[in-house]
Parts: sequence; C-alpha cells; structure tokens
Amino acid sequence: MPDPSADLVTLVSDNVRAVRARVDAAARSAGRDPSDVRLLVATKTQPAEAVRAVVAAGVDLVGENRVQELVAKAPDVADLVAAGLLRVHMIGRLQRNKVNQVLATASGVESVDSLELARAISDRCVRDTRTLDVMLQVNVSGEPTKAGVAPDDAAGLALEVATLPGLRLTGFMTIGALSPDEARVRAGFARLREVRDAVVRSGDPRTRDAHELSMGMSGDLELAVAEGATTVRVGTAVFGPRTAA
Repeated sequence: MPDPSADLVTLVSDNVRAVRARVDAAARSAGRDPSDVRLLVATKTQPAEAVRAVVAAGVDLVGENRVQELVAKAPDVADLVAAGLLRVHMIGRLQRNKVNQVLATASGVESVDSLELARAISDRCVRDTRTLDVMLQVNVSGEPTKAGVAPDDAAGLALEVATLPGLRLTGFMTIGALSPDEARVRAGFARLREVRDAVVRSGDPRTRDAHELSMGMSGDLELAVAEGATTVRVGTAVFGPRTAA
C-alpha cells in the first residue's frame, strides 16, 4: 500500500503530540512518570492509510472496535506488523464465532468479558501454539449500553481466565461513564484500579502480569491518568470527530 499523504501524516503527528502533551501533564500532576502511560490510537472507521500515518507519527499500538474493520485493514498493514512497528488490539465487543478472524491479526484482546469468550480464545491459542495477551473488560459505570463484567465479579473471573492455557492476563479495561460529572467518571476509574489491586494482591502467580489499566479516552484521559491508567485509548483527539458510523 502507498505511504499516507504528507498532509495526513502532518495532521496525525501534530494531534498525537498534543495528546501526548495532555497525557504527560496529567501524569506529572498525579506524581507519575509520563513514560508509564502508553498511547493506543483507536482507528474505528479510519482507513489503512490512517493507520500507517499513526505509525509514521511514532505510535506503535492501535485498537479496532469492529472485527470486520480489523480484518479488512490487515493486509494493508501486514508489513508494519511483520516489521515490529505495529501492534493491533481488539478493543470492541467480540463474539465467540469471530475469534478465529481476530486472532489471525490481533496481538491482544482487551474486551474479554466472559469465561465463555476467554475459553474460545484459549482454544484457538492452544491450537496455534501461541500465547495471547488479554484484558478483562469491566463495566464500572453500570450503564446497560456498555459491555463488561460487573466490578464485584471481576476478580473472580480474572482468576478463572488466568488459568486458561494460551492466555496471559495483563490487566483490565473499561470505558468511563458517559457523564458530565467528573467525580462520577473518576470514581469509575478508581474502582477499576481497586479491582486490579485486589487481583494483584491475591498473590496468585497466574495473575502476576495483570498490572495494566486500559482506561480513558479523548474526553476523559486526564481523569484516567490521575487514577492510574497505563494505557489511554484515543481516536477523536487524533483524527477529529467521526463522520461515519
């Protein structure tokens, strides 16, 4: 695939720098090392050219919300993946019958929300003799439109997922509450941190790698960083408002 246009690379690079500055400022305000917070660019509705522009801007991690988009873009970014310049995470809802398609391209799945899904992913990984990084998605807001296990059930599910062969539980993911009340949004992020801490404190060797917190997006990343986010997922702040569903 041809390289992205110079204008697209400039736009994405400028916006990535602006987002990184926001993340760094939020981390310093919270007494954290800015390098401890990773940037994932969500490329929903964006073409493969935009993914290549993200890599040109110095970002090596993107997230796809939809299986069909991940599969469609895969051939056009395969060279970047093969060269170690790009990793792709599945960050949207995943049905068990789509696991094979996702695992052909993705290096991680952040949206595991049931033992049944985790088992389907595990079965494919065992068949392929590979280990896949996964995160447990937790619905900290309780909003019915959001996927994820309830916070009270997350620790137990995490321990079960961590027993499955072929999976490495690296942490937890959530989507913040859709609310203008910053205190409510921040409380949700704090709740995910508490879940993570409880799992890590369990001392179970199967969850020794479960330190990651993927939380915070373009509109609330400062609140997430203040509560310990290790990855923030941004799309709008990099590409502008989406014009397609």
